[in-house]
Amino acid sequence: MLIAITGATGVDLAVKILETLKEKNIKVSLIISKIAEKIINIETDYDISEIRELADNNYDVDDLLAPPASGSFKIDTMIVIPCSMKTLSAIANGYANNLISRAADVMIKEKRKLVLVVRETPFNAIHLENMLKLARLGVIINPPIPSYYIKPKSVDQLIEYTIGRILDQIGIDSDIPRWGSI
Repeated sequence: MLIAITGATGVDLAVKILETLKEKNIKVSLIISKIAEKIINIETDYDISEIRELADNNYDVDDLLAPPASGSFKIDTMIVIPCSMKTLSAIANGYANNLISRAADVMIKEKRKLVLVVRETPFNAIHLENMLKLARLGVIINPPIPSYYIKPKSVDQLIEYTIGRILDQIGIDSDIPRWGSI
């Protein structure tokens, strides 16, 4: 699995999915954009090295010769979390200017699972058109929209539930509350 963190707010989502995948012994590769590094410093108390340690492999965002840039490199699933509108636009328009957008392009062309946890509010028509274009290609658009029926008591509960729903999309079990069992 490949996780990419881009320069949108919501880094805690990325950290939580990395921790969850590590607990489940799922091999993870990681790419962090340059802007995401700055957002990590703004939004969290994590050091970049702590986040990188949650992955089995780390790739430089500017290394277009890294394995995920090739369709011959086997990756089953890629999750961009959070996914900035800049990255969404690059992916939707085939602008593979860094390893994140190139790896996403590879996922689309190889018909592999790609999940974009898009972060922006409100969406404008350009954002929606880019999401629609990708959804028509089979990309999973999964904005972190909370479910209030779980009656969350904390932001952490909302994050855990959001991660559970993302894992649902890629076929990994999670122990989140389900509709009808609450």
